[in-house]
Amino acid sequence: MIRAVVFDVGECLVDETREYGTWADWLGVPRHTFAAMFGAVIAQGRDYRDIFQEFRPGFDLYAERDKRAEAGQPEHFGEEDLYSDVRPTLARLRADGLWLGIAGNQTVRAGRILRDLFTKDVDLIGTSDDWGASKPDPEFFVKVAAAVPFRIDEILYVGDRVDNDIKPALSAGMHAALIHHGPWATIQWRSDEAQKLPTMRVDSLMDLPEQISNLNVSVR
Repeated sequence: MIRAVVFDVGECLVDETREYGTWADWLGVPRHTFAAMFGAVIAQGRDYRDIFQEFRPGFDLYAERDKRAEAGQPEHFGEEDLYSDVRPTLARLRADGLWLGIAGNQTVRAGRILRDLFTKDVDLIGTSDDWGASKPDPEFFVKVAAAVPFRIDEILYVGDRVDNDIKPALSAGMHAALIHHGPWATIQWRSDEAQKLPTMRVDSLMDLPEQISNLNVSVR
C-alpha cells in the first residue's frame, strides 16, 4: 500500500517558466532562444546546467546565483508559480489520510521559500542542499526514506523526470509517479521508459488520489 507521497519541486509543484526567463535575462539572451536551447539540451539527455555553458563557457551556476542575490535579483518563486493542481491535490491527499512530503534538488534559499509556502500542508520539506545529496544519487532517496515514517515500499515519489525521479526512486524500492508537467515530461512522455517504468502516469496531480486509492484497494 501507499501510505506516503513525496513530491519533487521544479516542474512538479513549481512552474519554473518565470525563473528560467530571468536566467535568460541575466545572460542577456532572448528568452525564446534560451528556451529553444533548453529543450535541445534535455532532448539530448544532457544535464540541464549545460545550457548555461552553451551561452557562457565556464559559467558557475552557484557563483552566479550569489551574484544575482547581491544584485537584488535572487532566485524566487511564489504562490503564483505553483501549478494549479497543487493545492487541491495536497488537500485531497491529506483528507485521504496520506503522509505528505516535498523533497527535491533545491538550494537552501529555495528550501526557505518552500517552508513559507507549504509548512502547513505537508509533513516533510527537504532539499538536496539540506541533505548534501542530490538526485539521481541513490543517497538522496536514502535520505527521503529515512525521513518518512513508513516502509520504503509504502512511499510514492512524484516527479517530472524519468532519469532524475522515476528510475532512482524505483531503484530505491519506492513507487514512482510521472507527472506530465514541464519540459522534461513533455520530451520524455512517449519514450519506452516513461511508458513502462512508472507505477503510475498522471496528466494532472489531481489524478493521483484516485490512482493511489485504486492501487491500495488492489493490494488489500
